[in-house]
Amino acid sequence: MIKIYHNPRCRKSREGLAFLEDNNADFEEIRYLENPLSKAELADIIKTLGIAPIELVRKSESIWKENYKGKTMSDDQIVEAMVKFPKLIERPIVVHGNQAVVARPAEKIMEIL
Repeated sequence: MIKIYHNPRCRKSREGLAFLEDNNADFEEIRYLENPLSKAELADIIKTLGIAPIELVRKSESIWKENYKGKTMSDDQIVEAMVKFPKLIERPIVVHGNQAVVARPAEKIMEIL
């Protein structure tokens, strides 16, 4: 089953959701701001994406700029920051089996279908 980690207030996230709908994909929508991810869940997603945690951070968010920008942080601390402030997580994330993409643009989803 395909999972999309989605924020309905985000245009890019809505585009990813529409892409799945337009392609008649069977998927589960996870609104991670309403149902925050655990540290283990987020770490697993990052591992599946094959990226460093910092690559999943929305560095333009005021939360990041005010609390973390310029600080030396371990990967574990970065994951903890995203768990504490889910708004920091780049979106949408689409997971299909053992593959995942940050669907920016939405067409990146095709890489894992």
